[in-house]
Amino acid sequence: MQTVRKLEKRSGFTLVELLIVIIIIGILAGAMMMLAGSGSDRAEATKIISDLRGMKAAALMYYADDANATVPAAKADALAALEKYMDRKIDDAKYNFIVATDGSGLWFVGREGLTTKGVQDALKNGAADSGLLATATSADIPGNNYAGGANVYMRAK
Repeated sequence: MQTVRKLEKRSGFTLVELLIVIIIIGILAGAMMMLAGSGSDRAEATKIISDLRGMKAAALMYYADDANATVPAAKADALAALEKYMDRKIDDAKYNFIVATDGSGLWFVGREGLTTKGVQDALKNGAADSGLLATATSADIPGNNYAGGANVYMRAK
């Protein structure tokens, strides 16, 4: 008879049950945080590719307005030349519009100073489909796909 009363009086969870639930919630929250981090890296990589495509289109319009146009030597002037063809202002500290240094006359747009490994990996995975390059030179453009690193470029002309 006494055991029946003990079962009737029990009206809560034991400490062990509560700890197990808290541990399970912690594990699930940790897994979600890891997934959210990689998702934000992919989103940043997609934004960079979109910005480079927009700059490439602006560079082509800049060239279409004047076939004799040249890329200004100063970075700020080069980006300012593209600004009237862009739908929004680009970050001068991160992006660049340059001519190949090998004398080929090719134009490149680039994003410099990538420090996040996750963003670099996401860009590397999409390099072949997006035309991302490792360097701003004409040498071996088909084999010049971005494979990681602080700078990424896209051929504009």
